Amino acid sequence: MVFPYMEAVVGFMILMYVFETYLDVRQHTALKLPTLPKTLEGVIGQEKFEKSRAYSLDKSHFHFFHEFVTILMDSAILFFGLLPWFWKKSGEFVTFVGLNAENEILHTLAFLAGVMIWSQITDLPFSLYSTFVIEARHGFNKQTIWLFFRDMIKGICLSVIIGPPIVAAIIVIVQKGGPYLAIYLWGFMFALSLVMMTLYPVLIAPLFNKFTPLPEGGLRKKIENLASSLKFPLKKLFVVDGSTRSSHSNAYMYGFFKNKRIVLYDTLIQQCKNDEEIVAVIAHELGHWKLNHTVYSFVAVQILTFLQFGGYTLVRNSTDLFRSFGFDTQPVLIGLIIFQHTVIPLQHLVSFGLNLVSRSFEFQADAFAKNLGYASQLRSGLVKLQEENLSAMNTDPWYSAYHYSHPPLVERLAALDKSDKKAE
Repeated sequence: MVFPYMEAVVGFMILMYVFETYLDVRQHTALKLPTLPKTLEGVIGQEKFEKSRAYSLDKSHFHFFHEFVTILMDSAILFFGLLPWFWKKSGEFVTFVGLNAENEILHTLAFLAGVMIWSQITDLPFSLYSTFVIEARHGFNKQTIWLFFRDMIKGICLSVIIGPPIVAAIIVIVQKGGPYLAIYLWGFMFALSLVMMTLYPVLIAPLFNKFTPLPEGGLRKKIENLASSLKFPLKKLFVVDGSTRSSHSNAYMYGFFKNKRIVLYDTLIQQCKNDEEIVAVIAHELGHWKLNHTVYSFVAVQILTFLQFGGYTLVRNSTDLFRSFGFDTQPVLIGLIIFQHTVIPLQHLVSFGLNLVSRSFEFQADAFAKNLGYASQLRSGLVKLQEENLSAMNTDPWYSAYHYSHPPLVERLAALDKSDKKAE
């Protein structure tokens, strides 16, 4: 008897939808609470709390609807055999335009083009509503409809330029990989990730945002002094015009070896009137670097990628697996898609584990900044970011444990206070 892979995958998808909806309901209930958590009383203003509550509930209602539509579409696509039907139609299209449908690379690119068009069409109403209704209603959206579509078109163009060579390379590697296929696939993806990490901030990110050097002054001097004291090889310090799209704020760093860069959102600078708060946030980010969190995370991703490719090589020639999903041939890309669906249970477990590690790293980076003498500034900076981004003040512990890669503000402040008490 052939194992019903497709039915099992759809069943698990629905089971996970039910479980995650239960967590969403718990979170929605927490968001409806009319009072602040005791830890935040006197720290967060009542007006900001009410705005945060309204924003979070709006997003929560939208999330319920979006997830319901998504699970309906995804389940229907698999259950009613739309994937093999579309694969067949994409082959007919290749023939129609006068190309060879037997060429798996051409067939796959036609299939992916159709999938991209479908995803753009189905995602567009949700993106528009999220950006121009929810984000605009709560004062975050700053982009025009023209800028929205310009970004979307740029993204599509980048996919058309970057995607085909990558897809072609993967297909060739699988076709010729032999017994060392997993190693070759991992090696290719490892090299690709290094190339993209190098090129993205230099060539791709500037297509969407303007990066300008942080002007000379007190803030720049303080950040440079902090970096120097930690022997952080800071080469460039940028401000990005995040305010052209949203009033949400952020900061990040990137770069390899001795060529590090720090990027501040202009909204972060506007919201944190005190330079020391910004420097404390940067101290937290530098804590991730000093404690090797970025390296650990990168290595973990590489190990997981290799294990995934290893698993794929075990099932890529399984006729029963392909037939269960309605395919009478075994295309490389389809095999990868099917494999990803069959390991969904493991992916959820891995994601949960990575979130646990990520939250631990966040606490360690907070402690690092505190040990540098930025405890009060980090505390006020975190509160300011929470207020200005209208982040959820009340969170359900089960929901945050499952979904959050960063601890809620309540937990971060409690950890800082706890370390204060230990020091006394």
